[in-house]
Amino acid sequence: MRNLCMTVNKLFKLPLHPFNLNNEGKKTYAEWQYEKGIDTIKFYLKYTDVDKMFKDKDVLDIGCGAGGKTVFYGSKGVKSITGVEILGKYKNEAEKLAEKYNMSDKFQFVCADASKTPFDDETFDTIIMNDAMEHVDEPEKVLEECYRILKKNGKLYLNFPPYNHPYGAHLSDAIGMPWVHVFFSEKTLIETYKELVKDLPDGKERIEFRIAAKSDGTEYFSYINKMTIKRAKKILNNSRFNTVYYSEEPLRGIFKYPAKLPFFKEFLVKMVVCVLEK
Repeated sequence: MRNLCMTVNKLFKLPLHPFNLNNEGKKTYAEWQYEKGIDTIKFYLKYTDVDKMFKDKDVLDIGCGAGGKTVFYGSKGVKSITGVEILGKYKNEAEKLAEKYNMSDKFQFVCADASKTPFDDETFDTIIMNDAMEHVDEPEKVLEECYRILKKNGKLYLNFPPYNHPYGAHLSDAIGMPWVHVFFSEKTLIETYKELVKDLPDGKERIEFRIAAKSDGTEYFSYINKMTIKRAKKILNNSRFNTVYYSEEPLRGIFKYPAKLPFFKEFLVKMVVCVLEK
């Protein structure tokens, strides 16, 4: 099945991906994130505006990666901007970008698990979780932690692509076939991904980042929790937050109505967008 997967994959062009852009020397992960900063908040702007999200506020960006989008948020008049990332390797890159954009006095990078942060109660006015909900091991605990460190009346801006999104498996740095995780088993995808990236300069690092082994030795994709819309809505309903805005954005306009149907929405929604208030 691995050979079949690789053969079919050759029919599809890879989407632009920061890992590949970095390898090609075109731009760093941090620079790519900074350029995409406005895209990470565009769906919230149907509900609010940039000033209400950031101006004169203490802001936390959960799952900040190399800090590019975090520094972008910081450029919008924040009082302070903090990025939390479980991978400490991005700290230097993030701090260099903050320095480049004269943000060092407002920016800090904190290496921490989002479910157990080092911050005091009611520290932040705004928390952003952009494309992070589908990665955390314990999303319920992360939301509870956000509630703890958010100030009263503060807002959590949360969005994520559901698992059955065309690229919901988050393998598009090597596999360009949409919905590949719907048609092939996880075992096949792991074998295919390993084969496709093994000779890349950062191939070993990519494999270690995405794949882990269970106690019985079975390999699995450890960097995603396979978050569906159905599961997310249950988690949100059970949290202490008030949902003040919720939207399921379709892949394209032609899918607007099919994307409202319970089964099809899992495959045709590109982004679940929520604004939660304490």
